[in-house]
Amino acid sequence: MKSVLAVLALLSLFGCGPVDDPTLFPEFDPANTKPPPAKPAVEIDPNRHLLWGDLHIHTSYSTDAYTLGVTATPDDAYTFARGGTIEHAAGYPIRIDRPLDFAAVTDHSEYMGAARLDDTVSALESRSLRTRLLNDGPLSLAYAMGTIVRNVKGLELYANSPEVRKITLDAWKLMIETANAHYEPGVFTTLAGYEWTSMPSGQNLHRNVIYRDTNVPEMPFSSLDSENPEDLWDALDDQREQGMTMMAIPHNSNVSNGLMYERAQADGSAITETYAKQRMRNEPVSEIMQIKGTSDTHPMLSPEDEFADFEIMSAQLSATADFSEPRGSYARDALRAGIEFSHSEGFNPYRFGVIGSSDSHNASSSVQENKHHGKLPLMDGSAGLRLAKSIFLPGSLHRTRNWGAAGLAGVWSVENTRESVYDALARKEVFATSGPRIKLRFFGGFAYTPDIMESSTLLEQAYANGVPMGGVLTTTKDKKVDQQAPAESPVSPAFIAWVAKDPEGANLDRLQIIKGWVDTQGVSHERVFDVALSGGRHPDANGSVPAVGSTVDVATASYTNTIGAGHLKTYWRDPEFDPDQNAFYYARAIEIPTPRWSTFDAKHLGVEAPDPVSLQERAISSAIWYQAK
Repeated sequence: MKSVLAVLALLSLFGCGPVDDPTLFPEFDPANTKPPPAKPAVEIDPNRHLLWGDLHIHTSYSTDAYTLGVTATPDDAYTFARGGTIEHAAGYPIRIDRPLDFAAVTDHSEYMGAARLDDTVSALESRSLRTRLLNDGPLSLAYAMGTIVRNVKGLELYANSPEVRKITLDAWKLMIETANAHYEPGVFTTLAGYEWTSMPSGQNLHRNVIYRDTNVPEMPFSSLDSENPEDLWDALDDQREQGMTMMAIPHNSNVSNGLMYERAQADGSAITETYAKQRMRNEPVSEIMQIKGTSDTHPMLSPEDEFADFEIMSAQLSATADFSEPRGSYARDALRAGIEFSHSEGFNPYRFGVIGSSDSHNASSSVQENKHHGKLPLMDGSAGLRLAKSIFLPGSLHRTRNWGAAGLAGVWSVENTRESVYDALARKEVFATSGPRIKLRFFGGFAYTPDIMESSTLLEQAYANGVPMGGVLTTTKDKKVDQQAPAESPVSPAFIAWVAKDPEGANLDRLQIIKGWVDTQGVSHERVFDVALSGGRHPDANGSVPAVGSTVDVATASYTNTIGAGHLKTYWRDPEFDPDQNAFYYARAIEIPTPRWSTFDAKHLGVEAPDPVSLQERAISSAIWYQAK
């Protein structure tokens, strides 16, 4: 009887009509598109400009993007990033509200461009995604996806053929030419790059390789060459010897099953100083916020952090969607492992900065909750697809509800050029946001005094007498210190942090400093300090802070800025500082609650919004490290 009911249920799905989905309209009309707006160039500023960008954008040159509906090109991606209108794969116009300052198209190096020229791969070539969404039922769309997955497997049979190699060479060359065509120093920066897509047994080890200029190799190093990150680093070191400058940026460590930041080398042997130096030479930055979840920390790793449960995705990318082991998969855990190594071995393999980027496969940056247009079109290119109303997929495959609308990279750069943006990344003066343009600065030093906060030369003093995010503090000796500190206290570093809300976004709930340190036994610990709070709130005797509240109206998918603050700042000294303990500190700014993209989608479809209905978006700085002598 159960089997009969199951068959009847499937047959009913065949008969289901298409979902009435307002997010598919208006239809894209080339005659009504708008070009990128004019934008003035920024001048050189030694105190740094805040530049916004996305270093993780895919186009139809990526096999997964093309086969799931994308036809947009690298030229479209840069047009979108600059503020122009382009066509989404589902046939509606998309445009970013505010142009970005820099971007990189990072199509997969594996089979780059090949799917576009293979007419056996895509089920969306004869009938477009838009046509299917407007006319087909959920099971028909699921069948199309199954056909695509089956046919993509066929590419593996001739991955190393001369034909595919020639296509990859041509696609890579065109990507570089397109980046050069859109590069406008001072106004808009393009960075050449690609994604190395290693995923052994469904465990994510992906990296985006970003170049400082267009002195690049003839052919990208791909996971078809090797799935071992150490082989990638060897290849990049070889390129350095040829005069090239580049870095690899890990992403989605959250679904690496503990492999991205494990405490051993790939072959299981102990991490050495040589390994640590090579890793940090090649990977000074990690991407911790993007569509497929955040990789800052996990509730299982940080049980006392009330904000750890933010856009968590714990399923691996394999077909079985196995649980991803958190230890070794998150940035804070890696930073803690790094200072443990520094304490016991004298070297640190995990002294990296952090950024956000989108990982959009629509030649776009889909980071706005109220205008989210997804990652892979056939999976989440409309509200109906994202909320599983327009397509029937097994639970292990339907993951888009757990995907987010994130993120962006904030870069403190002297000017808007390739060299300056890249150098800011290399020195780790960068931070991540979950999408909003929250302005965050963070400095540390032993010479700061409280009066610096009111000084008209605050930035000059901050740079001259300390280090910005990404920097290292090494000694307490011979430094001017805060005379208000108790005489019996060890001299502790002072931290200056301030944050301003996104001018077009939500107010701020709080500003925090997260500390990690190593005790005398070599074991790391962490603590979250609330250092600036909106609304006149104060921690109680146990250190707990009342919630900021919420103005979210789920039915209308709206909120008001009647709570929270427009900006927060602090001068803070670590009350628990021990000069003999290695430590790191980073800043985290958190917004008041706002509607999640799924709540906006539910409103469009007239259905009940799934949990969570709201979220507290955030910005996270690169760390400042204290190295004990």
